[in-house]
Amino acid sequence: MEITTARIKELREQSGAGIMECRKVLLEAEGDIEKALLLLKERSHLKAEKKKERVASQGLIEAYIHTGGRIGAMVEVNCETDFVARTDEFRKLAHDIAMQVTAIPPQFISPEEIPQGADVEDEVDCLLLQPYIRDPSLTVQDIINETIAKVGENIKVGRFARFELGEQ
Repeated sequence: MEITTARIKELREQSGAGIMECRKVLLEAEGDIEKALLLLKERSHLKAEKKKERVASQGLIEAYIHTGGRIGAMVEVNCETDFVARTDEFRKLAHDIAMQVTAIPPQFISPEEIPQGADVEDEVDCLLLQPYIRDPSLTVQDIINETIAKVGENIKVGRFARFELGEQ
């Protein structure tokens, strides 16, 4: 099957994956963009799992203050190298996570942090399990996995703080 350059470009714009990866997935999906996107999503999850144990000691701290200045958040997002920490993809991810913390206040980063017997709703109280504010069909962990697949390094949320005027 012949895959056109326009088709590869379309998939690349939607997914952010590399040109050769897009071509390969389109061949597997027989030219079907939707099927190719699903294959890319599965692969990004597998890539993230492989990199999960790697040390992420670099990164950046991102702050987001919502319009009006009444709510804000700071997040520490870690990666393996300072080179990746300076990329646009990583900076965008850190900014989006700070916005997420501002929009839906989590109590914990991951389910592993939740104390035994605690009365919490995993989906709301755990940052990584929350529906992503820009696309509720994805979780915050999904967007982290997509960025891991793009940059090729492990990425973790180190910590966060949320501030709301009048709350202590």
